[in-house]
Amino acid sequence: MAKQKRKLIAKNKKAFFNYSIDEQIECGIELKGTEVKSVKSGNMSFPDAFAEIIDGEVWVKQLHISEYAFSSVFNHNPDRPKKLLLHKEEIKRLQRKVDEKGVTLIPLDFYLKDGRVKVSLGLAKGKKQFDKRATIKNRDLNRDMQREFRNKLDG
Repeated sequence: MAKQKRKLIAKNKKAFFNYSIDEQIECGIELKGTEVKSVKSGNMSFPDAFAEIIDGEVWVKQLHISEYAFSSVFNHNPDRPKKLLLHKEEIKRLQRKVDEKGVTLIPLDFYLKDGRVKVSLGLAKGKKQFDKRATIKNRDLNRDMQREFRNKLDG
């Protein structure tokens, strides 16, 4: 069986800074008409996007997919809620986890897998201010260590 190719379209970098991600789930997304071409060209924005479970279905809200520039008058609504495609057992499991205090579903990245648009959904808990400071401190320390190591290699 051939290895499935994965091409990254967009990544939510702020999600990893503002939230601690406990688990990641791959799911499909139901797109209509010109939304697919617009997503493939990278015309999307989702800094404040989140997923919500309503009546046994998972919906992404505040995900903006811009209108496709080369389409006719039959274009899509850029801010409509998009349905995510998951199995019922996965949705039930996610519902139990989301019912816990402080847990939310955040889209982490959008990518193409075998020509289909997929979403990596993360179970996230919000970080406190001191956790964010610790993340920045660790990132700076790692950057300094890499810089020193590179300088020693160069001579």
